[in-house]
Amino acid sequence: MMAVSDTFSSRLLAWFDQNGRHDLPWQHPRTPYRVWLSEVMLQQTQVATVTPYFVRFVEAFPTIAALADASTDEVMAHWAGLGYYARARNLHAAAKRCLELHGGELPRDFDALLALPGIGRSTAGAILAQAWGERFPILDGNVKRVLARFHGVEGFPGLPAIEKRMWTLAESHLPDSRMADYTQAQMDFGATLCTRHDPACVLCPLQSDCVALREGRTDELPTPKPGKPLPERSAIVLVAENAAGEVLLQRRPPTGIWAALWSLPEAADHAAARQWFDAHLRGDYDHGEALAEVPHAFTHYRLRLHPLHWRALAPRDAVRDNDDLRWVARDALASLGIPAPIRKLLDSR
Repeated sequence: MMAVSDTFSSRLLAWFDQNGRHDLPWQHPRTPYRVWLSEVMLQQTQVATVTPYFVRFVEAFPTIAALADASTDEVMAHWAGLGYYARARNLHAAAKRCLELHGGELPRDFDALLALPGIGRSTAGAILAQAWGERFPILDGNVKRVLARFHGVEGFPGLPAIEKRMWTLAESHLPDSRMADYTQAQMDFGATLCTRHDPACVLCPLQSDCVALREGRTDELPTPKPGKPLPERSAIVLVAENAAGEVLLQRRPPTGIWAALWSLPEAADHAAARQWFDAHLRGDYDHGEALAEVPHAFTHYRLRLHPLHWRALAPRDAVRDNDDLRWVARDALASLGIPAPIRKLLDSR
């Protein structure tokens, strides 16, 4: 009988040939730029969600140079709704770095890729394997799940010691050829068959050697992260309209949640909201209409937004449109990068 490490990749590739995804937009053509963009978009986001965003993004920014030359607002407008906005900021910054250091192309070198903003070890490996057929492993969430079950690896995969072991296992399974297909096969296999809940073990090409299946532990592996309740915080957002029906937007700070996106002015409590209102707008704060609460969950906490709405307001004499504050017509909102819950709120008014 062949060793498990010799048959893992061949069985996965055979499964991929029959059941894998072969018509994803970033596969045709499979260029370094398109592979990189897809890998970034697919971080913590499903293929079905990413696909239309990818198509629109590539149409707007067909090359690394086009992305590098775009404004922050243009990039964020095409990313808005995908979430995890640091990905877009890093993508934009990395494109500029490629233009400065690599002639407008992605470098075909692991260390050079790793030096670009937003590219970690797994993403660099995925780019090299899919774009150039280089023999590099990946270790995204799907791969961690498969390896944990197949090898019976205990311990939360986010712990350094467990992750180090998984990198060793991932490297041990690399085939000698078909690296682009094998990389896609791993992602497809974890996403569609060896899923987090109710994996289709009866259809699995690896079932004869899977430790988790043999020991009845597919529900236990991979070991989940030790849980704790998500903290909650609340904020007041000001929905201010002028006589023309334009809404007042404020650019978020360059770091933190929703960094550099356009959003509604926000305050921690009514005292701070009133202070901001009086400093920027003419009108009566107490006449604001309370709108329905907007809940939104981030990775590390839950946010509850409490909107207050005013109509026919005017700015203070010293407050005019600038780089961080502007009145925006309703039909122009789509051209700006606006957080999804804020856009939903504005669309409902």
